[in-house]
Amino acid sequence: MKKFIPIMLLTAAFFNATAQDRKAPAYPLITHDPYFSVWSFTDNLNASATKHWTGASQSLTGLLKVDGKVYRFMGGEEKSFATVLAAADEKEYSVKYTESAPAKGWEKPGFADAGWKTGAAPFGDGDAKTQWRTKDLWQRRVFNMEQTTIKGLNLKIMHDDDVEVYLNGEKIYDCQCFVGKFIYLPVDSKLLKKGQNILAIHVKNNTGGQFIDAGLAYEKPVPAAQQVLMAKQKNVDINATQTSYSFDCGALNLAVTFTSPLLMSDLNLLSRPVSYVSFKVKANDGQKHNAEVFFGASTDLAVNTNLQEVTAKHYQTGSLSVLKAGTKEQPLLKKRGDDLRIDWGYVYVAAPQKYDAQQFISPAENIVADFIAGKKSATKNTDGKRLVLSTVVPFNGVGTGVVSKNILIGYDDLYSIQYFGQNLRPWWNDKGDQTIDKQLIAANNEYAAVLQKCDDFNKKFYTENVKAGGEKYAKLADLAYRQSISAHKLVKSPQGEILFLSKENFSNGSINTVDITYPSAPLFLVYNPDLLKGMMNGIFYYSESGKWKKPFPAHDLGTYPLANGQTYGEDMPVEESGNMVILTAAIAKAEGNADYAKKHWASLTTWAEYLSKEGFDPATQLCTDDFAGHLARNANLSVKAIVALGGYAMLADQLGYKDVAVKYHQIAKDMGQKWMKMADAGDHYALTFDNQDTWSQKYNLVWDKVLKLGIFPKEVYKKEIDFYLKKQNAFGLPLDSRRTYTKSDWIMWTATLADNEADFNKFVDPIYKYALETPTRVPLGDWHETTDGKQVGFQARSVVAGYAIKLLDNKLNHR
Repeated sequence: MKKFIPIMLLTAAFFNATAQDRKAPAYPLITHDPYFSVWSFTDNLNASATKHWTGASQSLTGLLKVDGKVYRFMGGEEKSFATVLAAADEKEYSVKYTESAPAKGWEKPGFADAGWKTGAAPFGDGDAKTQWRTKDLWQRRVFNMEQTTIKGLNLKIMHDDDVEVYLNGEKIYDCQCFVGKFIYLPVDSKLLKKGQNILAIHVKNNTGGQFIDAGLAYEKPVPAAQQVLMAKQKNVDINATQTSYSFDCGALNLAVTFTSPLLMSDLNLLSRPVSYVSFKVKANDGQKHNAEVFFGASTDLAVNTNLQEVTAKHYQTGSLSVLKAGTKEQPLLKKRGDDLRIDWGYVYVAAPQKYDAQQFISPAENIVADFIAGKKSATKNTDGKRLVLSTVVPFNGVGTGVVSKNILIGYDDLYSIQYFGQNLRPWWNDKGDQTIDKQLIAANNEYAAVLQKCDDFNKKFYTENVKAGGEKYAKLADLAYRQSISAHKLVKSPQGEILFLSKENFSNGSINTVDITYPSAPLFLVYNPDLLKGMMNGIFYYSESGKWKKPFPAHDLGTYPLANGQTYGEDMPVEESGNMVILTAAIAKAEGNADYAKKHWASLTTWAEYLSKEGFDPATQLCTDDFAGHLARNANLSVKAIVALGGYAMLADQLGYKDVAVKYHQIAKDMGQKWMKMADAGDHYALTFDNQDTWSQKYNLVWDKVLKLGIFPKEVYKKEIDFYLKKQNAFGLPLDSRRTYTKSDWIMWTATLADNEADFNKFVDPIYKYALETPTRVPLGDWHETTDGKQVGFQARSVVAGYAIKLLDNKLNHR
């Protein structure tokens, strides 16, 4: 697995905090799917620019003007760069290069590189200009400078994988990592020379893709005219569907609420790609004031990189005034991968016409100065780069009573997923008879009703989670809710089946990964099992159509957003067979019938037979914790196979296949007894059958408890829980004895094995501590170090829906 650099919740009924208190590692603002997902990476909404979950800038700007003063309440002043030496995303250039280790001094000026090849940048695999497929690459780029006193000089670079960079022989950057987008790193401008200069790079590929492109730029200073007052943030609250902020802006108090109405009971509403941004303004001095709120959405929401040209326009539809923007190129479903943003379809900002709001399009660098100066005319239709869709909403005569107004922000991706060669529309427009305008109008007309539904659900969700696991557990559930749902895309298959397809965010970008579905399942089992079916239907289809011919399920359906067949390089036979059988059993338990299992009985039988032969003592292979490497005789993976066979027996019994049920239940029971002997390591059970000096979380045991399969005695759970409590670190229980890192979703599953509230809370408390104290400020990660709370990898993934395992157990077994 590659090491990457991460680029660095709401009603009054919920917990309050001062602006200095953290509520989340990052705050969800607009969350709908893996592409339409905007976050604040800081506790104060106005402390930094808002970003896509990948860390790429997707700036939302919020300003309030009152009494001649302008206050910034949202977004930070974004850094802006001007080119010194262009990278290939701006302008073609060539370099000298070699793929054989050069002589000493290769990075210095004057080195004899006449024998090196010449090639056009960028270098890499895929669509790179010059194909680079070997392990190492060395480059030398000569350029001339007339002016060398450059303030704010930066190296601009994107690399995959390890890299070292030299400017005129001096090392300016060295990282054993990959970076999937351009980053800017300060460089001492004194290293530049008048006349000829040399930028030298050595890049090394470790695994997977490879790429290198670099240049130089300088940071533009912020004009004095754009310097504004900072609104004082008083509060931030998070619940399942909303994030709310409150501010002091001089004589006015301002409340801002972001609502993404992801209600699983209403798939049409869930799939509608429209969020609300609500503003409430009131005076705090007893006087009347005229005010204006500026909301600016960068067209970066509709591009993969901010150098892509966009076209933007203003129009009216129904009762709405609308701004729209998208790339001129519109490369529909042309890219696949992990660290990518959408660059087809269009972003929309709409305001009710009754507000008399003014809407226009401006270059990003002008918006603050223009608002300060009261300049609002600007452009209604334009092309360009890094534009802003600007809306100014008047609040006239604001006194001590609250004045409320809202805008809508939406995204129409036109076609969302390619599924075995066929492009699929989003769920809300699967028949092609809807338009985004109709969705915006419906969202506006239903504003009050939708917010009431959200408020009702928020309270219900929090109360149910408190009852299941306590307040800290409930707060973690709120943090996980929107993230887990919006890591999927809802579409309908050509066969008319629901597809709820995950993206494996900052892992490898796979679509519909089975071992992502597995940990994500509990939340959807509680609130809408049809969504879990939507996470499994594609995998069943892949096998049952004959496209996948192996006696176990595929790992994935491709690389997001192209679901044309598995792209992961290695199978996980026991892992994925166990996952699919267990989750089918869980659906039957949640729905009270085995209808879904009956539909796929042939596939389930094939997989159960495979597990009965290969699952108990697994050969060397990967499991869902693939980052930990291959492992033979994995005791936790064995548990998965055993529990899956017990689940298959349960399904057979429900379907009336009594002989099959008896047979497989006995197989599972016999395996369970054998497992207890072979994995026994005294006061715990081992990581592998052949090494009693090891241990691991046996999180797969949780399904024996939740589904009441009766395979393992409760004493097995107790023995493991008692042992784990002795192994915890400050930020949680390590995954196993090999390393100190952990997976927070698995900790929650392990904790659910506890037979009392006190022990459960002992596992939850460190996860809560991690969420509030991790130094890695990104959307909630699930793979972190238990010693210092730092992210190891992964972020914004759906697997945090697995936190709901305790809620699921409570719903099914403790009503």
